[in-house]
Amino acid sequence: MVTKTRHLAKAITWRIIASITTAIIAYSFGLPPKAVGLVFVADIIIKFVLYYIHERVWYKHIKYGVKDV
Repeated sequence: MVTKTRHLAKAITWRIIASITTAIIAYSFGLPPKAVGLVFVADIIIKFVLYYIHERVWYKHIKYGVKDV
């Protein structure tokens, strides 16, 4: 059994990694630090919610690659 807490933990850890990557890219494109910070915050919040919903939909409704034991 997979719990909602597991899905939540995966979403949090992935968002940290991905949002730091997005901030580094924004900085390398020359955005000022304040803009990089705003991009980071928006990215982490919006994509966290979307990832969690995506993970739950896959778990509940999509059985691709799941084998019964």
